[in-house]
Amino acid sequence: MLRPFRSLFGRRAADLPPEGGPRHEDLPRPQSTCYIVGDLHGRADLLELMLELIDAHIGGTGSADPKLVFVGDYIDRGPDSAGVLTRLRELTRDFPENVACLMGNHERMLLDVLADPVLRGPRWLREGGAATLDSFGLRSDPLLGPAPEPDAWISAAARLAEALGAEGRDWLNGLPLSWHSGNLWAVHAGADPARGMADQTPRVLLWGHPEFDSAIRGDDAWIAHGHVELDRPVFAEGRIALDTAAWSTGKLTAVAIKPDGSHAFLQT
Repeated sequence: MLRPFRSLFGRRAADLPPEGGPRHEDLPRPQSTCYIVGDLHGRADLLELMLELIDAHIGGTGSADPKLVFVGDYIDRGPDSAGVLTRLRELTRDFPENVACLMGNHERMLLDVLADPVLRGPRWLREGGAATLDSFGLRSDPLLGPAPEPDAWISAAARLAEALGAEGRDWLNGLPLSWHSGNLWAVHAGADPARGMADQTPRVLLWGHPEFDSAIRGDDAWIAHGHVELDRPVFAEGRIALDTAAWSTGKLTAVAIKPDGSHAFLQT
């Protein structure tokens, strides 16, 4: 996959006819075509399928300087968190101007476990962390239950830190909480509708806001996000919901958005 992406991401606006048509104030208007991908949760197989779909869509539409954004939750629940992290790190390394990976609440939980395994570990395990340990070859220790011995969690966290390596830990710690182009924003969980996008708190971006789905924003921002599992993606009223529970359904969803506001959903 890297070879076709290298060719397509290398095409700049000067190489192709201008994209888009009339601007619409009620639509997202990124500066170039964007592909935003929903929650992966350990499904490295679906990630590869989605990259193929995006590759074909870029080639078919002739998009200039396309951007690829992942909204977080790369780990836990599914079978290959380690593979997902490796692939995403590869993409951001090879295409730093075109690929962005955001932090999700599950990445935040993993980092919290590494910092304070005794306190943070049990919740992470309940939220699917055992699958991440398994994917790194660290079979889930039966002692890691609701009330584990402190030494068990300290040992597990140390082994996970070693498996991730310094580069992997630095990559996770450096993941941004948001990305934007024009009036299109991508975050993991949502945003406070009463605050501007530059004034959101990390907690809201990672865990969501109770009024995000119901209150109308006072600006023209469109927000693409994951976090909340839905039967089908949503594109309405300034919100683009992309989490279709890929880890359990096999349906990984992405949205392609052009500068004129037109969009298409891609799904495995």
